[in-house]
Amino acid sequence: MKTAGLGSLLIVTFPSLAEFNPNTVDLYNDLLLNTSRNLLKEWCDTLLKYQVTNNEHKGLHGGLLCPSCARIHGRCSEAIYPLMYLANETGDMKYLHSAIELYDWMEENVSIHDGSWVNDVNVSNWNGTTVFTAIALGEALLNYGSLLTDTIKQKWLTRLKKAAEFIDKNFHIKYSNINYPISGAYALSLLGDLFNKKSYRVHAQKLAHQSLAYFTPNNHLLFGERGKGNDHKSPKGYYPVDLGYNVEESLPMLVMYGLRTKDTVVLDAARKSLEVHMEFMLPDGAWDNSWGTRNFKWTYWGSRTSDGCQSAYALLADKDSRFYKVALQNTYLLKECTYEGLLHGGPHYKTHGVSPCIHHTFCHVKVLATILDKGLPVSYNTLPDNIKLPRENTYGVKEVLDVGVWLVSGKHWKATITDYDKEYSFKNGHPTGGALSMLWHNSMGPILASSMNKYRLFESANMQENFDPNATSLTLRFETKDGVFMNVSDLQSKVQYQEFDDRIHFVTESKLVDENQESPKEGAINIRIEYIFTDNFVKINAQHNYENEEEVNFIIPVISPSIEHFQFVSNSLLRVQKKTSSLQIKANTPMSLMPILKGKKRSFNHVPGMEIIPLVCKGNIIEIEFEEITN
Repeated sequence: MKTAGLGSLLIVTFPSLAEFNPNTVDLYNDLLLNTSRNLLKEWCDTLLKYQVTNNEHKGLHGGLLCPSCARIHGRCSEAIYPLMYLANETGDMKYLHSAIELYDWMEENVSIHDGSWVNDVNVSNWNGTTVFTAIALGEALLNYGSLLTDTIKQKWLTRLKKAAEFIDKNFHIKYSNINYPISGAYALSLLGDLFNKKSYRVHAQKLAHQSLAYFTPNNHLLFGERGKGNDHKSPKGYYPVDLGYNVEESLPMLVMYGLRTKDTVVLDAARKSLEVHMEFMLPDGAWDNSWGTRNFKWTYWGSRTSDGCQSAYALLADKDSRFYKVALQNTYLLKECTYEGLLHGGPHYKTHGVSPCIHHTFCHVKVLATILDKGLPVSYNTLPDNIKLPRENTYGVKEVLDVGVWLVSGKHWKATITDYDKEYSFKNGHPTGGALSMLWHNSMGPILASSMNKYRLFESANMQENFDPNATSLTLRFETKDGVFMNVSDLQSKVQYQEFDDRIHFVTESKLVDENQESPKEGAINIRIEYIFTDNFVKINAQHNYENEEEVNFIIPVISPSIEHFQFVSNSLLRVQKKTSSLQIKANTPMSLMPILKGKKRSFNHVPGMEIIPLVCKGNIIEIEFEEITN
């Protein structure tokens, strides 16, 4: 890269694409790259359809209008990078024109005098997301600046330099959640190269190496997703960890920093952590963030406003062949959750008639451009059968000590149990209390999948309002009739387990408490739930000690899109038709639909974007059995 000084600004002469791009993999013969390229084009073509192109509407022209939120999200300009990738790759300048219009909208509406960009117009004054816009703009300029006129390129560089100064001045290791300082490390390394400024690169190295202290001692999970709290451990000794942000933002940024700077210390730490995080991927490519601190943004395939796991796992696939499969399976899932050209916030948005937020698409399209640009160290046109994700194996139980999570992987059933007591900046978010936060079957897919205990718009600009009057928590639980006191809110629960030759047996003890950890005025209600996993069925034995059993409900929220048929064979036996078999749910007591349905087919929750059949049982002793029935 050649530079020439002009005042305080460096004019950059960009290398040709052939010089810059290390990709030697045949795009159309590699499973991941070919899928990514096609999905990127589908998403970008759809983004263009939502771009406002009426010059008379100042404040709207150039922005991407969200079909769900009925607003233009402040970060939509990050799509500049993938649009410019596509302009270069296809030769169609409509993508370049769209990128230029997006930039102008950004400058008109979310640009601040201190060099930052705010997250949203008149909704949020948070400007930490400047780091993501700066990365997108930096990648676009470094890779495809030659597509711009000198005047436009100079304008973008001048503005990006101001953003670089803002990041350099304000970002430190305690700057908000851990995803920000780590993203700052990559941004400053990128911008340090773009502007040939050593101080940026020095700051980048400092942030990257300081982040190495943020890996948990037992499991090497990245921690620091703490909200407005601190990095202190919970009363049970657990760390503030969010799987979604770790795999879709922080670790990818750390990997890209390590690759750009050839920092083997950082890369080794990132690789080790990616191996552990990979344990939470389900065989269908979903990320099981049913328990994380920011699970309020969990979308089954990832997290709502982060970028994606591909730039971490795919770019290090030469270190572990399973990493390639992680990236590929997740990309396949993104494709499956794409309807009419937009990535939906979960697999059942379409069946429930919920419009998708455009934020998911313009964020995740960036990661596809990243791996297409940077290239892959390995390539597969057919994935070997011996490359298996950890949860494709039958291993019994893995205890994740640092976050109070137990992963179960049997022959057919996969499960997650949690008593994680580290809360984010609000109460009653992710489930705890020994909750069975995920139950998944090899051929039937997700059967149970936890949501927030109480859905609320903690990040109002980055979440969707739930207008479904039938909405309820998606977590299996005991609760009082008014829904205030739940066992999955209990931060002081206990979990024990034993493994036998023919089964895995968990015992959880908790109480019915509200979000303040208070019991009902009538006194403490003790809960004991056993989870028994065998090759062929999962059995749940649930008990409570409250005398008036009519005042306590046992809620079984069965994951099922409304296109699936279900039938009560009897008042204690339900069958749900799946693709190739049926799910049978048998109880020792009558089951009924929760009255919230009021004749509707399903209840829905944005976390993790799924529909449910909400079942309820009553009784002091309840036995439930899940089993697959072959059609």
